[in-house]
Amino acid sequence: ISAADPSIGQIPQNHFGNLNLIAKLASEEQQRFFFNEVLEGARLGNAGPERNGKNVLDVRTRATLDTAAGDGSYLLNGTRFYSTGALYAHWIPSRAIDDEGQPLVVYSRHDAPGVRVIDDWSSFGQRTTASGTVVFDKVRVPASQVLPLKDALQQPNNIGPVSQLIQAAIDAGIAHAAVQDTIAFVTTRSRPYVDSGLERASDDPYILRDIGNLSLRLHAAEALLEEAAAVLDSLPAKISFEQMAQASVAVAEAKVLSTEVALLASEKLFELSGSAATLASHNLDRHWRNARVHTLHDPVR
Repeated sequence: ISAADPSIGQIPQNHFGNLNLIAKLASEEQQRFFFNEVLEGARLGNAGPERNGKNVLDVRTRATLDTAAGDGSYLLNGTRFYSTGALYAHWIPSRAIDDEGQPLVVYSRHDAPGVRVIDDWSSFGQRTTASGTVVFDKVRVPASQVLPLKDALQQPNNIGPVSQLIQAAIDAGIAHAAVQDTIAFVTTRSRPYVDSGLERASDDPYILRDIGNLSLRLHAAEALLEEAAAVLDSLPAKISFEQMAQASVAVAEAKVLSTEVALLASEKLFELSGSAATLASHNLDRHWRNARVHTLHDPVR
């Protein structure tokens, strides 16, 4: 999917991540409700990290217990950003802090009074993920749509590795498309360098070497991606901290290579294809823009 369009690949990332979160942390009643919603076609989006905090875990959005209502419901207030897929979602999950400073995930309907999704994402890559602003203004949320995280996140889980695996797959998809477009352009449009003495650019041994190297690195990234997925699939329902660490490392290894090859392939495309590849009509710069933006999601260093 991400080889065709990594923005489309990224939009359901939060959908799958939240389904996994619900499967691991929600009550049986909450699972029945949200799984039924999804089976009937509902999409889960995301109200992402706030822009002005010290880091992505500095949460200032508040879910205040509405004592006046007396029904256990909360009032949600805050402004979130990097809200990938919220514009296309039926449900918009958000991190928040309760009255005691404890972390929650709050699931709000997209059309609930006080929810505002702003289409203000202006990045030069991943342009159609709609990863902009979500505003919650006194949004009433019943307790059944709130997941407390305090105790749950102290237990070993696969939430991080599952989420990161999808991110790495998106980058591998970008790299795949960039390599394929490089091969297509070199074989059909590029001219050989004047001093090469060759009839076709695709016969240039240096170009062949570099395309071979890109293909090799891409295959290595894809192999580690599959291996990491197999590690996740092999985990039991209840895992240990050691298994959680092993899964995290396996996914991180794949992420390192998928990041590197996405950036390398999208840059090499122009070096190997030549000046004609830079024409806006080809839109080949989208690969580099998408890779440069998406690989910033979590630093591989």
